[in-house]
Amino acid sequence: MLYSAVIKKFEEFSGNSDNAMAYITHFLQNYGGKSAAYYERRARKYINGNIKGGKHYSVREEAEYPYTTLFPVEWDIPYPPPPHKHAFTFIDLFAGIGGFRIAFQNAGGKCVFSCEKDYFAQKTYERNFGEVPFGDIREFTGPEISDTELARRIPDHDVLTAGFPCQPFSIAGVSKKNSLGRKHGFEDPTQGTLFFDIKRILRVKKPAAFFLENVKNLLHHDGGRTFDVISRTLNESGYIFDKKVVDAAEWVPQHRERIFIIGFNPDKVKNVSLKDIIIPEKPGTGYKYRMLKDVIENNVPDEYTLGPGTWDTLERHKAHHARSGNGFGYGLHRLPIDGDTVTRTISARYHKDGAEILIEQKGKRPRRLTVTEAMQLQGFDRKKYIFPVSHTQAYKQIGNSVAVPAIQATAESLIALLRKHGYIKGAVNGQ
Repeated sequence: MLYSAVIKKFEEFSGNSDNAMAYITHFLQNYGGKSAAYYERRARKYINGNIKGGKHYSVREEAEYPYTTLFPVEWDIPYPPPPHKHAFTFIDLFAGIGGFRIAFQNAGGKCVFSCEKDYFAQKTYERNFGEVPFGDIREFTGPEISDTELARRIPDHDVLTAGFPCQPFSIAGVSKKNSLGRKHGFEDPTQGTLFFDIKRILRVKKPAAFFLENVKNLLHHDGGRTFDVISRTLNESGYIFDKKVVDAAEWVPQHRERIFIIGFNPDKVKNVSLKDIIIPEKPGTGYKYRMLKDVIENNVPDEYTLGPGTWDTLERHKAHHARSGNGFGYGLHRLPIDGDTVTRTISARYHKDGAEILIEQKGKRPRRLTVTEAMQLQGFDRKKYIFPVSHTQAYKQIGNSVAVPAIQATAESLIALLRKHGYIKGAVNGQ
């Protein structure tokens, strides 16, 4: 059965208030592999309940496994799951729209668990990967969840990946919260403490490696005390780790400096040491760089042109800062675009006015990037990746995402180290 038919069959019945579609799609993704056991009971309940029209069914009827009529699933999606004889498994925490997933699947991995709280990001993730992420990670790691229950709910995995929420630590996020009298960093009650949910998964599940990503300001937040806490926490969890600030501009035509934190479990990766950890700062030989001038499109619809009020506000804002002696204001790229041009960092607020990256138009006001142009600044494949959401949501998702090629370079380095130290030898964990 085609995956698109499967998802249509169940999503209206199941909704997602209780993660029904997450259980169903995670089960479909892992069917035939060891990780399917983590999802089978609840997925079977939802699927059988749907087949029975929501009615109760007996143990005998349940044992008939009516869900087997769904298999084999034909994956009519851009990024289908790899076969079960893959190199390693990973989990995708705070998954966004799947930048980490693309990178680690390309590196030979199989995702066995994903979570993402934002509803619209879930829609985009599902459309591309055939999997609805679970919602709030605290449903799996909250204080009411025992270690035993956590271990039962989250599958065993080789690598933990997480681009954990950056707003509590970003310069813009801290400034905004200060102006509103709100707490930031680890004092942020909704986002700042999510790092400790990562820590708990590391402590309980003990994966061989992890890859964390955040804004560069994480290093300096609260006078460096925030990162001291992170470092101490990772050390106490038994991991050997290193960090590096990486600028995605080496892979894509966008300045985007992010801290990459890579760690290894010495109990599983034998004889690993700090000097073994390599976080690439630029691509290897053979990487094909796509320049901004090749990303920018011609004959763009007028809907992307700034309105007169928006453009007037941006000009006044820039003039104000110029009088103050600083360079704040919009970023305008004039035509023709030079071959070595790199944009500013695209942000989640890009949908509002496009201020950080505007394109000159002869005889007209400047315009925003199209969604297709914007996604390429993060390294997404313009011919393959799909945004089934509004432009507003797509811009938010792109701004909140990661630069996929930069992530993949470090993912490949991480996996190479696992191979070098003998952790990866063909298929892993019986998948």
